[in-house]
Amino acid sequence: MSTRRLAADRLQPDSFTFSTENAEWVKTQIAKFPEGRQASAVIPLLWRAQEQEGWVTRAAIEETARLLDMPTIRVLEVATFYFMFQLSPTGSNAHIQVCGTTPCMLCGAESLVAVCEKLIGPAHTVSADGTLSWEEVECLGACANAPMAQIDSWVKGGFHSDYYEDMDEEGFAGIVEAFRAGNYPKPGSQKGRFASEPLGGQTALTEDHSETYNASVAAAVTEGAPA
Repeated sequence: MSTRRLAADRLQPDSFTFSTENAEWVKTQIAKFPEGRQASAVIPLLWRAQEQEGWVTRAAIEETARLLDMPTIRVLEVATFYFMFQLSPTGSNAHIQVCGTTPCMLCGAESLVAVCEKLIGPAHTVSADGTLSWEEVECLGACANAPMAQIDSWVKGGFHSDYYEDMDEEGFAGIVEAFRAGNYPKPGSQKGRFASEPLGGQTALTEDHSETYNASVAAAVTEGAPA
């Protein structure tokens, strides 16, 4: 596991305050827990801070600690442990997380990484126009639809975190450029799959067995028991 540190001081804002809407949401989260257990809300609060700012700043960590009456070091421990929290600035439109674990790598993830390097720049940096950033991450759990990426975006009216699956180099480049332009490409499989069914159609249980006799069901019906 790589070392995770806060961004350089020159990148850190002087302060952080939850927006009016988010401040009300924070109160409801804290109220879910009994007195003395408010620290249980630390992950939701950090996530909401990231949704608001695009990344978790030092000031956001300190404000979260204040709201939850926690030592700042405890909140810092959480923020640096979970890779879902971005500790450096991200693109204003989108942050792209390309899965590089074995199934995705075997299906072409390296070409997706090459697209990011070409169109955005080095990992963990913001593009020259400030709109995009990216990183390579471990398994995101969509192996059957590899290669894939999770894209967190702040376009089209709010924060979105979506999976883009079954991608090739050309299609992924188009998605990256769409986010750069402030558009919101349709998430999910880019090859038309609804879920993780075979691309060529169903390969098993293709015969009609609707009339097949089932002794267990027949006995249950005969005896008046629920089938």
